[in-house]
Amino acid sequence: MADPTSYRPASGSIPTEPGVYKFRDADRRVIYVGKAKNLRARLSNYFQDVTQLHPRTRQMVFNASSVEWTVVASEVEALQLEYTWIKRFDPRYNVKYRDDKTYPVLALSVGEHFPRAFFYRGPRRKGVRYFGPYSHAWAVRETLDLLTRVFPLRTCTKGVFNRQEALGRPCLLGYIDKCAAPCVGRISEADYREIVDGFIGFMTGHTDRVTRSIEKAMNEAAEDLDFEKAARLRDDLGALKKIMEQQTVVLGDGTDADIVALAADELEASIQIFHVRAGRVHGQRGWVVPRAGDNAQDGEEDQDSLARLLQDFLVQFYSDAAERAALEAQEDQEIRRRGVDKESHDASWEVQPKRGQVIPAQILVELMPADPADTQTLLEKLRGGTKVDLRVPQRGDKRALIETVHRNAQEALRQHKLKRVGDLTARSAALQDIQEALGMEQAPLRIECTDISHIQGTDVVASLVVFEDGLPRKSDYRRYRIKEAAGDGRSDDVGSIKEVTRRRFLRHNQDKRAVPEAEEFDGSTFSDERPSAEVVEEMSTDPTRRFAYPPQLFIVDGGAPQANAAQEVLDELGVNDVMLVGLAKRLEEIWVPGEEDPLILPRNSEALYLLQQIRDEAHRFAISYHRQQRSKRMRMSELDSIPGLGQVRRTELVKHFGSVKKLKEASVEEIAQVRGFGPKLAEQIFQSLHKS
Repeated sequence: MADPTSYRPASGSIPTEPGVYKFRDADRRVIYVGKAKNLRARLSNYFQDVTQLHPRTRQMVFNASSVEWTVVASEVEALQLEYTWIKRFDPRYNVKYRDDKTYPVLALSVGEHFPRAFFYRGPRRKGVRYFGPYSHAWAVRETLDLLTRVFPLRTCTKGVFNRQEALGRPCLLGYIDKCAAPCVGRISEADYREIVDGFIGFMTGHTDRVTRSIEKAMNEAAEDLDFEKAARLRDDLGALKKIMEQQTVVLGDGTDADIVALAADELEASIQIFHVRAGRVHGQRGWVVPRAGDNAQDGEEDQDSLARLLQDFLVQFYSDAAERAALEAQEDQEIRRRGVDKESHDASWEVQPKRGQVIPAQILVELMPADPADTQTLLEKLRGGTKVDLRVPQRGDKRALIETVHRNAQEALRQHKLKRVGDLTARSAALQDIQEALGMEQAPLRIECTDISHIQGTDVVASLVVFEDGLPRKSDYRRYRIKEAAGDGRSDDVGSIKEVTRRRFLRHNQDKRAVPEAEEFDGSTFSDERPSAEVVEEMSTDPTRRFAYPPQLFIVDGGAPQANAAQEVLDELGVNDVMLVGLAKRLEEIWVPGEEDPLILPRNSEALYLLQQIRDEAHRFAISYHRQQRSKRMRMSELDSIPGLGQVRRTELVKHFGSVKKLKEASVEEIAQVRGFGPKLAEQIFQSLHKS
């Protein structure tokens, strides 16, 4: 690795104009490409104190051995040149927006003499047109099955086509008229191309033209008393309408728009885009990319980091789309030039991909990208000079659709993380990396993590989650009410961490049991809503419940103060067979008690993904319990001031009537029927609730 100071250019030699810069390694390979409004100001950030750099950026500057730059006339040109160089050099430290392979598409091999329609998922290939993507594989197959009734394209592989051609007879689909059977010469290449053009026209949104044509042919067949043909055309028309009905109208004004939203955590970001054409959702695509490099600079606000990420995405995605549309247009023209007689078929079927079809007039985003004016100018240039409305919708149907896309982005990020957790190889690698990073004698097969949740020191609670073999063991989850907050209503995270650690390990050396004050969790998933009374009862204190065995690794949510406080408790209790660390949120650094500097794992390491998941699960569980306690306190606030009514009786009243509102509607006699309540206390409660 090279020392960044060895190739740092003199500050005065760097221009202050906008431009694009490249970092190269010792083999002269480009490893990072970036853009800047002011090259001198931007490049100087890379040669500051390396301990202040983002971990991925720090790794990049040490792997680089030189830096060079190119001055351009404007910031828009810088955006274009950055995209061009990223495509050309494929730098390892740049974020790459690759298609999410989880979404299947309907493909058409337009490069063949007799194009084939087929189900496909994977990277894009030359000579193939793609339609979709679809949310489910069955949706692609159902659509293809319905469309081949109207457009009898071949769906067989090249091997099956050649076999049937050699045999001189079509396959079953050819006999039932769901394939035009070009393999046996039943249709000419020109006529087959008409079917292909009709298929492309329908899939690219020209549905009215197709349905009108079929309706006209159906009526003509009926007038000619060819009722068999008319019935077949009627069924074809029904199949097309069924396909069109599957695309729900989401914007009543028939808008053509792309809706973009994103969800992110400290390590990764999920980007989702919905393609809306004529008011209907025609496709959905998603990406999960690391938040690194130029998109998540040290000290940068989270919103600014996401804005830069969104700008890079818009530039790369629409530049790719414009290039792909131009390439498809050239391929279509070449195919027609090769062997199709343009006079032999209706020219109205021809569909020439245009930039306006891939870059709509409206691009609705969840937040404005960095440099919105420059981004919009570039998009308009890619669209052929026509206006692009780039904005954040504030209300109405479009705002609601943005929220839907955002929920899809959140779900995609969650599924991405679950997929990593479900991978046995990834989990094993993560545990091995944790062992090596912390210098443990064996991999931590059982990991516990605690987190504190409160609002300005009120309703302070803590969670304790357990992971075994890299998977959550929810039957061993614990939750705690922090007692130190009960006196003055205030608490600090360090004191709360000490209390939880003491209560967890108080009997560690005696019987390996949890402390009775810890409330047991039955293993069911907690949602943000208040759990039912039955669930709350199930999670009550049960001193017979035990932890399976002590953890090899105990994680506290926080930095050096929290980790040191928890270690003091372990030392006090004589616990010396448990490794303890703190995991801070800012840079996901790991604090080992007694160490001055934190341990920083690589951003793409399996170990860091697992530790983050454990910490996030502890946070989620603590938040859900805090919300429950806060909601319970707010529900009982009107009963707190009634003399002689303690916690147990208040709970009994709310449980009996369901709510304080229902209790107010009850009579003295009805209150007196509650177990443990006499006529005198019932009268006192009634008078207190109706005092106003």
